[in-house]
Amino acid sequence: MEADIASQAVGLSSTDFSIFNLFLRADIIVKSVIILLIGASIYSWAIIYDKYKLFKKINKSSDEFEEKFWKSKSAETFLSNLPANIDDPMAKIFKSSMQSVMKTRSKSNLSERLSTALEANIEKQMIIIEKHYTFLATVGSTAPFIGLFGTVWGIMNSFQSIAISRNTSLAIVAPGIAEALFATALGLLAAIPAVVAFNKFSNDSRNYSQKLENFSKRFISII
Repeated sequence: MEADIASQAVGLSSTDFSIFNLFLRADIIVKSVIILLIGASIYSWAIIYDKYKLFKKINKSSDEFEEKFWKSKSAETFLSNLPANIDDPMAKIFKSSMQSVMKTRSKSNLSERLSTALEANIEKQMIIIEKHYTFLATVGSTAPFIGLFGTVWGIMNSFQSIAISRNTSLAIVAPGIAEALFATALGLLAAIPAVVAFNKFSNDSRNYSQKLENFSKRFISII
């Protein structure tokens, strides 16, 4: 065990502070932390890109759907002309709600049944839209602490190396500290975009949900 730590101390004396070499010199725990944070960051950016495209798409398609809907002669005629594989959430809500209401021929409590169907379908679509928000929130809140854990562990290893080599020079201490701080930097790098994206997309979701609710209220009022 002491031989391993001593050999690590020799490796720590290297003056190469490139990111790749910092990773190679780290022990298995710090490497695991780094890999975890890099993976979380990559997946977060994938979600961010996907949600950005999603909101850009659905805001445009919903506006187009509303414009066509209010110009139509009747809800039944408009429903029959909708394509089978429509992707817009507002159109899906309208289609599912109308089909649910039209299954029963009774005219009684039509507004109430339509309102219930619209509410249920809005909730269903918002669950789909808000998928992966929990991951962004989790990365934003935990990544700095995971990085800090890697930093503390790396600094502990540096102190062990100092004790084995009995040399307190900066050349011995600096590489180990750099490896440790690299984990904290990665934690912040993963957390900051995740927090910003979570807040932005949460606000976008609220705005879109309000748009769907406004449409449903206006639709019920004409029924």
